[in-house]
Formats: sequence, structure tokens, C-alpha cells
Amino acid sequence: MAEKDPKAQDVFIEGNGYPAPNKGSQTVASHHNKEAKHDAASSAIHVIHNPLKREPKEKVVQDAQEFAKNHNLGEYADLFGRAALVARDKGNFRSIPELSTEEIAALDYERDHKWHGPKMLWYSIALCAIGAATQGWDQTGSNGANLSFPAEFGITGEGRNEWIVGAVNAIIFLTAGCIGAFITDPLNHYLGRRGEIFLTAACLTATPIASGFTHSWQALFAVRFVMGIGIGAKNATVPIFSAELAPARIRGALVMFWQLWVVAGIFLGFCANVIVKDTGRIAWRLQLGSAFIPAFILMLGIWFTPESPRWLMKHGKYDKAFHSFLKLRAHPIISARDYYYSYVIYQEELSVAAGSNYWTRMADCFRIPRIRRANYAASTVMIAQQMCGINIISFYSSTIFTDVGYTDVQALYASLGYGAIQVVFTIPTLFMIDTVGRRRLCLITFPLMCIFLLAGGLSLLKTTGSQASKIGPVVLFVYLFTICYSLGEGPVAFQYSAEVFPTIQREQGMSWVVFINNFFAGVLSITFPRMRSVMTSPGAFGFYAGLNLIAWFMIFAFVRETKQLTLEEIDQVFSVSTSEFFWHELKVSTPWFLKRYLLFQKHLPKPPSIIATADQNYSRRDSDSVVA
Repeated sequence: MAEKDPKAQDVFIEGNGYPAPNKGSQTVASHHNKEAKHDAASSAIHVIHNPLKREPKEKVVQDAQEFAKNHNLGEYADLFGRAALVARDKGNFRSIPELSTEEIAALDYERDHKWHGPKMLWYSIALCAIGAATQGWDQTGSNGANLSFPAEFGITGEGRNEWIVGAVNAIIFLTAGCIGAFITDPLNHYLGRRGEIFLTAACLTATPIASGFTHSWQALFAVRFVMGIGIGAKNATVPIFSAELAPARIRGALVMFWQLWVVAGIFLGFCANVIVKDTGRIAWRLQLGSAFIPAFILMLGIWFTPESPRWLMKHGKYDKAFHSFLKLRAHPIISARDYYYSYVIYQEELSVAAGSNYWTRMADCFRIPRIRRANYAASTVMIAQQMCGINIISFYSSTIFTDVGYTDVQALYASLGYGAIQVVFTIPTLFMIDTVGRRRLCLITFPLMCIFLLAGGLSLLKTTGSQASKIGPVVLFVYLFTICYSLGEGPVAFQYSAEVFPTIQREQGMSWVVFINNFFAGVLSITFPRMRSVMTSPGAFGFYAGLNLIAWFMIFAFVRETKQLTLEEIDQVFSVSTSEFFWHELKVSTPWFLKRYLLFQKHLPKPPSIIATADQNYSRRDSDSVVA
């Protein structure tokens, strides 16, 4: 069997006629097996265990109280003792006699009201979402500007000029990936999450304005070079900040506000393109410059949010971290529960990563099996976002629509419709991502994206008939492709990547996958103008349709479900080896899915999940089936 992390605590259970792994792997103490078997874990092969269950209740309470007293939180010592018991057995808090009636009522309300939370939590998440809009607006500003700035700077035509236009569009993504993403760790270390976001927001306020005053493509290239650094640093930090603030039960939906507001930024950028379309030669300047608006709002608003509790904990500011949690949770017992559980897991991470520095933590993303598997998964969803071809639409939709016969104005309105569709169909995913699951959404939508993109490319071959008969099918299939993207890969990529890395390596891991995402966005942007000439637009569409199938297989092989798991429980999800996970999906889950849904064998019992939590209320029975 493939190697395992020393921290991994797997319980293997036979059942339902499916073979269990090698018995030699069963190394966990017998009391862990007993705890697992009475819960949802009885249907799972690997069980995520709560580390607080290793100790008896009395020891757990004592440790929690001592923690509070030793970290300037003595007034909360009794609260921490009770919260540790809740964290120890999340699903059975009503049986804990130490809790007050008020505390039980607060925990009941949290359980029964998924979206309950204090105003500061919603303010902080909403502000991070606005920060995401800067990326979408920057993309669509250049989308509209592509219709006129090449003529302004004398770089129209084929050959060298196509590469120049591509480079001007691509440079923000290349510098975002190659520079901005990798300065995230030092910026976060010295400035904090909030300070880093303020600095990058200031950069993204200034550079769009500056781009509107350039008088050569070289100057525009230089301004966008700097803009990309800000985008990369912001993109690597804002999703982490959101993930560290959000409760596990709705973390996927809250962090997914990132993608919702990326597409909202795309839509608002298209709106700006349409609004300024009649301003003559300065239209492209206004289209590029308007992207400062969301960045300016982010720069001002970030001052009023609390700092990330996990960042404060990581820097030894334990009392401030708890006071930050008090602002982000609806009741002190909930704040203390979430905080102390985070602390316990963080201490285990520290025992493994003691003495590490920036470079060793970066190396750990490729060296340590648990983190390497998370890196595989996050890198897969990030590169799949570029492989699917969505950004050939985001960057060049206006150009594509003019190719099939639209005027410039009609192309801008068609692009506006594209942006509106992304916004509308991203909203339902807010409610599905923590129920249907990240992995399942991607596995369902990628084959459909392949079909619709291929159909859109083939529609471009039609050269006879009325203008409507030529243009209509192209627009229809582009819109259908966009709907599928908005229900799957679009919302998942950054949300998933922000949550899968352990606290110690979170900045390095996110830096790497943001580099992957932005670098390939840059490659796509710089190559597509030339690809249109060499392969023609139908050939380019077909090329990306094929990449959708490759991306589907990569997601099947490497991406594991993380819905409704705490950031700390996710740490154990990736303790299962990649080979074991893949073969379970291929030999167990896939045959069951095909028999159940294609051969309609509805009586067939569901095979055991490969991963589940030992807590019944946090069971993930369906988390890793072939479409889960």
C-alpha cells in the first residue's frame, strides 16, 4: 500500500460485500474502531477522527482550561472547557451536562439555521467578494478594448502584431502567476491578511487608471505588468481569508462568493464597455480604467474587518485570535468551539513542521504525501479552469462575435449577455456546492462543456443562410457552455484550492496553484489571437473541447470531496494515497454508478465511501462516489 502520513488515523471497515484494504493497515487503537463503528463511519473505508477523542473528557476539559489561562484568556477558561467538549463530540452536544440552556439553544439554532451568522461575518465575506470583482472587471475591460486599442497603437493585422495584442492581454496573468502569487507569503507574514489585501487593492486602484492614460502599447504593457502583480497577490490571499473566516457548514458557499463576484465583475465590466461605447477614441481608455471601482471599495472597506483568527494564531497572538472569532460567530460557545478545535489541529501541524521556513514549506507541497495530494487536487481544478476554454470567451468574446458577423456594438451586447448568464447561473451553485459537492459538480458539467464547445465551434463553419441562422447557433452554444461552467468548474476552482492546504502551508500552496491558474491564463490569452489565424476559430474551439475531456479525467483521478468538512478535517482527507483513492473510484464507485443510473438497477446497495467522518452529523456517505 502507498505511503501514509504519520499523522493519518485511518480506520478500515469491511462491509456490503466490498473488499477492505490490506489488514496490515489496521494500526489504530481499538477504542477508535469502536467509536467509528457506531456512526456513519460504518459505511466508510477511511474514517476521519477527531483528535480530541484520543483523551478522556476530564483531560480534554483540563487542557482547554489551561490553554485559556496560559494565553491571556483566563476569564474564558470555563467556556473553553465546555467548548472543548462540544468540539470533541459535535453531534451530541445536547448530552453534555456542563452546557447551559442558553449555550445548547445557540448550538441548536446554528445546527438548524445553516445561514445564521453575525453581521461582521457577512460584511467580511461580502468585502472579499467585492475584491474578486476586480479580476473579472480587468478581464472584460480588455475584452472591449481589444476592439479599438490595437488600431490606436498601430498593431492591427496578422503575424507579429497578433502576438503583441496577445502579450498586452496576457501580461497581467503571467506576472500574477510568476511574481504576484509568490510574494503572497512574505506580504502575509509581515502585513497580515488585511494589510496584504489593502496593499494589493491600492495597486489595483492605481493601475487601471494609469492604463487609461497610456500612449503606446509598450506603456500599456508596463502598467498591466504591475497590475498583474497586484492581481496575483490578491488572488492568493482573498480566498484564504474568506476560507479562514467562514464556518465549515457553509464555507463552500461563502468562499464561493469569490467566483460569484468574479463573474459579477465580468458582467459589470461588460456593462461599462457598453456604457462608454459611444465616447469615440477614448472608449478603450474608459473601458480599461473603470476597473478601479471595486478595488477602491475593497481598499477602504478592509480596514473594518477583523484579522483572520488562524493567521493570528499562526503568529502567536492567541488572545487576539479568539477575540476575532467572537466577532465572526453568533455565540461565545460557538467561537470557543471553532477556535479551540483549530488550535488543537494547528499544534499537530506544528509538531510536523517545526523549524520550517518559506522554502521548506514550499518544498513540503511536493514532498510530504498528504500535502502533495492536496496540491495535485488544487492544481488540477486550477489548470482545468484554463483547459476548459472559458477564458477564450472572457478575453475575446467580442472578437469572436465580430468574426461571425456582428458589428462592434452588437458584439458588446452579446458579450454583456454572456456576462449576465455567468452571474445568474453561478447563484444556484451557492446552494449546491455544500450539498451536491465540489467534485460531483465538476464531473457532471465537464462532459457537457465539451459537447457545447464543440458544437459552438462546428456552428462557426456555417457560411450560408441568413445572418441570424449563422450567428444564432454560435451564441446559443457559447451561452450553454457558459451555463455549465457557472454550475461547476467556475465556482469550484478557487474555493476548493483555498481550503485543501493545512494552515502551515496554506500561503505556499495557494501561491503555487494561483501561479498555475494565472500562468496558463496568460498562455491562453497570448496564443489565442494567433491560434485564430492558424487553426481558425472552429479549430480553436475543437481544441479546447478536447481539453475538457482530459480535465474531466484529471478531476476523477485527483480531486477528493471536501464538502462540509472543517479545514482541520480536510487535513485527514488527503491521508489516503492517490493510488488507493483512484482504484476505489474506478473499481468500486464507477461500476455501481453505471449499474445504478444507466442500467437502472435501483435495488443495488451503495458501496462504502472511501472517506467519512466518525461524527454522524458530519458523515460524508456520498462524498466520494463516481459523481461525488
